Amino acid sequence: MSESNVVTGMCLCGKVSYELTGNLGIFQYCHCSRCRKFTGSAHSANLLVLPDQFRWLSGEEYVGRYEPEEARHFATSFCTNCGSSMPWLAQSGKAVAVPAGTLDGDPGIKPFQNIFWDSRAEWYADSNELPRYAELPDKK
Repeated sequence: MSESNVVTGMCLCGKVSYELTGNLGIFQYCHCSRCRKFTGSAHSANLLVLPDQFRWLSGEEYVGRYEPEEARHFATSFCTNCGSSMPWLAQSGKAVAVPAGTLDGDPGIKPFQNIFWDSRAEWYADSNELPRYAELPDKK
């Protein structure tokens, strides 16, 4: 994404929205147990941006935050109305982690690495190895 491009994002209910004007060149899947528990999925998919490349457009008052005491880097933010994951400022204050599933458009970068791979769920199966359907498959 060039500096002139703007990508927006929002929560499921639409009360919270934001925009990005750049990225740090980091888009990754995180398999740590905290990300799995927060997303309810096999991994999180996060894009990192500088704080000055991120801006809330609406609903910032609906954004909750959870930060485990023992965590050095991890935090989570979420819409207090619908529960959607929302962008969160890292504890260092140097980056904003943006849950990619909340983006409305293409940020111009693709995921390029898996982190905390050794912590991945025991049941994890690579999506490239699974059948693909355009919609719900027919009942068998």
